[in-house]
Amino acid sequence: MNIVNENIDGGKPFDWGRTSEDYAKFRDIYPPVFYEKIVDRRLCIKGQRVLDVGTGTGVLPRNMYRYGAKWTGTDISEQQVEQAKSLSEGMAIDYFTVPAENIDFTAESFDIVIACQCFWYFDHKKVMPIFYRLLKPGGRVLVLYMAWLPFEDKIAGASERLVLKYSPRWSGAGETVHKIDIPDCYFEGFDLVHSEEYTMRIPFTRESWNGRMKACRGVGASLTEAEIDAWEQEHMKLLSEIAPEKFDVLHYAAMAELKKK
Repeated sequence: MNIVNENIDGGKPFDWGRTSEDYAKFRDIYPPVFYEKIVDRRLCIKGQRVLDVGTGTGVLPRNMYRYGAKWTGTDISEQQVEQAKSLSEGMAIDYFTVPAENIDFTAESFDIVIACQCFWYFDHKKVMPIFYRLLKPGGRVLVLYMAWLPFEDKIAGASERLVLKYSPRWSGAGETVHKIDIPDCYFEGFDLVHSEEYTMRIPFTRESWNGRMKACRGVGASLTEAEIDAWEQEHMKLLSEIAPEKFDVLHYAAMAELKKK
C-alpha cells in the first residue's frame, strides 16, 4: 500500500510492504538496553495488555513476549503483518492489518499503546482520541525511536549520503540526538510523565548493515527494483572500502511516556 504524505520525503510515495522481507531479516536490531528501559518503567509486563501500533514485522511483541504482557499488533501493511505472524509462530500475539486512524477495539481494553518508529506517520488529531478511548484509566502511550547518527559515525554518514544520491527528497537523513516531539493535541488527554535519550553502539556486518539500510524508507520502500539493485551494488562497494567485515554503528534511542488524565 503506497503512503503519500507531503511532510515526508517531499510527498514521494513509499510502501513498507515492498521491503517487508528485508525488514524482517535486518531490522530486528534493538539491543537489550532498549527493552530494559521499557521494563524499568514497569511497562509491557505480566498483567498488562499492550497495543503495538505500526508493529511492522512484530519486533517489539516478539522480543518482549517473555515479560508476560498480552500483545496485539496492528500495521497498515498486509505484507508486514504476514511477516509478523510468521515470525511470531508459537506466541499468543494477535495481529491485524489496519491503519492507526481506523483502529476500533473495545474502549478501555489496553493498559499501554506503543508506537515505535512510526509515530510521525499518524494523523495525530484522529489518532489521539483513539488512543485515549482504548486506554484504561491511567493508561500509557509509549513512543519509541532509534536511529543512527550520521554526523558522528563515519560509516552511517557515508551510507546516508548514498541513499540521498538515489533518493534526494528522503527526509529521514541528518538525525541528531533530540527529544521526541509530541504534538500539542495529545496534551488535551495526556500528561508527559517521562522522556529520555541515550546513545549505544549496534553491531553489524557489511551484509547486515547493507540490509538495514536497504530496508529504510529511502531505498527499499520507495525506489524501483533497478534503482535498488544499483544502490545495493554501490553500497557494498562503498562498505568494502570504508568498513571492516564487522563493525559498530553509533545510534541513539529516545522514549516518551504519556499518561492518560
